[in-house]
Amino acid sequence: MSDIFHNLIGILIAEKENLNRIWFARDKLTPPQFSYQVNFPRLELVISGEYKNQIEDPDLGIVDVNIRAGDVLYIPPNCWNKPDWNTDCSVLSLLFGQRQLGFSLVSKRKDEDTFFDIQKHSVKTRTGHAIDNILAALNALSRESHQKPMDEYLLLALMSYSQLMVSTPANSSKKRSEALYQGICIYIQENFHRGITRASIATRFNISANHLSRLFRQQGHMTLANYISQVRIERAKFMLQKYNFRLNEVATRCGYKDVNYFFRVFKHKTGHTPNEYRRLR
Repeated sequence: MSDIFHNLIGILIAEKENLNRIWFARDKLTPPQFSYQVNFPRLELVISGEYKNQIEDPDLGIVDVNIRAGDVLYIPPNCWNKPDWNTDCSVLSLLFGQRQLGFSLVSKRKDEDTFFDIQKHSVKTRTGHAIDNILAALNALSRESHQKPMDEYLLLALMSYSQLMVSTPANSSKKRSEALYQGICIYIQENFHRGITRASIATRFNISANHLSRLFRQQGHMTLANYISQVRIERAKFMLQKYNFRLNEVATRCGYKDVNYFFRVFKHKTGHTPNEYRRLR
């Protein structure tokens, strides 16, 4: 699997002359419901077709954009984008988590409900390396009014470093288990707002539900349910401090259908009710 992403990034780097526009997501305005918003940077490269999104424009507010083949969307931490996905497109996503670098290639056909091709892979993040500084520079650049030509230089550096990281093979079974665990963590961080369950995650990664639970006990030293709850409550804390959403909307955006259950979990995890926590800001 790593060879697929290594070769694909290599092709994109070699064809850098075809790089068109680099879009930057932002977080000044309240994001629409069902937007993608996580606390780590993401890079989305359109391989083919047209990738429709809503993003925030510093002058025009929330806008609809058509991100075409050769374009790139960079989403700094806690910024958001809202894909439409009702187009023919293939998109390569790189997700720069604290403990893992995730690679995701998805392809979609217009008017079809599901993706017809999904490939995912992850590797352990190398902290204390140049990639940290490259991401920090891109995050800072995203807030500036003039981004060219620095954006292209930094983007190519980021892609080159990502290609180097994915080229390191995971030879041992221990490393394969760790890579699987890291990939599942990224998936949960991307989809915490959806109705994900142990069964649905196990099916998504083609493993048994018992293997999934065992993996989290061994690699994460916690249960799968606790990890999902931790991700959701951390996102709820962020929303309560940054936005003025109604509490039922915070619950929905964090994957809780039952707002009373959300209140109980939040109080148990933080020692405060959502309203009390909001007043702490």
